[in-house]
Amino acid sequence: MLRDITLGQYYQVESVIHRLDPRVKLGGTLLYIISLFLFKNFIGYLLAALFLGIVIKLSKVPFKFMVRGMKAILLLLLITVVFNLFLTPGTPLVTIWKLTITIEGLKLAVSLAIRLTLLIIGSSVMTLTTTPNNLTDGMERMMRPLRIFKVPVHEVAMMMSIALRFIPILLEETDKIMKAQIARGADFESGNLLKRAKALVPLLVPLFISAFRRANDLAMAMEARCYRGGEGRTKMKPLVYQKRDYIAYVCIVVYLITSFVVGRLPFFTV
Repeated sequence: MLRDITLGQYYQVESVIHRLDPRVKLGGTLLYIISLFLFKNFIGYLLAALFLGIVIKLSKVPFKFMVRGMKAILLLLLITVVFNLFLTPGTPLVTIWKLTITIEGLKLAVSLAIRLTLLIIGSSVMTLTTTPNNLTDGMERMMRPLRIFKVPVHEVAMMMSIALRFIPILLEETDKIMKAQIARGADFESGNLLKRAKALVPLLVPLFISAFRRANDLAMAMEARCYRGGEGRTKMKPLVYQKRDYIAYVCIVVYLITSFVVGRLPFFTV
């Protein structure tokens, strides 16, 4: 299960999406996520899925690698669907014991499932096609206007990037600890959900120790290299927009306009 989490991982391959400026991917991902909450019919979701499919095809990242990351949120997705399916008032459709499925609940459950799926996969495209360094530079440049309000933009971008980078490292560490404890007789698979959750408690202590040790090593490495924040720092590879970046911006704007118009038509209303 831990190996199925793809958030924070980078998939190295040569593609046009990988070569895009990180600011384009960050802004495009944010606008794509916002667009998912503007649709009022299922045609809009179909258009969003088509746009995402084209981006995945251009990225050359295997689709099964992105879908694998959905296994980690399968339980959350199931809970969301079930709660909206049975607890949304409206026109009764099917009654199971004391629970009633309504037409409105069915529409809402399906729309939320589609929205959450597209959101996770869309976010995965950004992290899988952008290195942590480029991600930091992109976030710093996009948040630069916040300097007016005395916000430490570089430090915030650095913390976000390190946190994202530590996700696969800590998952790998957790997997190693689990295998070591299984070899010593620990059981993480049998029993009900509560027992399996209690069995994971012994993982927390060595995991926290490992996390603090890695954080301390990183802090010492940064201090040994005289790291002093973003003030006065230069970059070996400064971000410069290319022709492909402007074309990508145009494609994003066209998608937003089309999805906003088509997604709010009074057909197949959610």
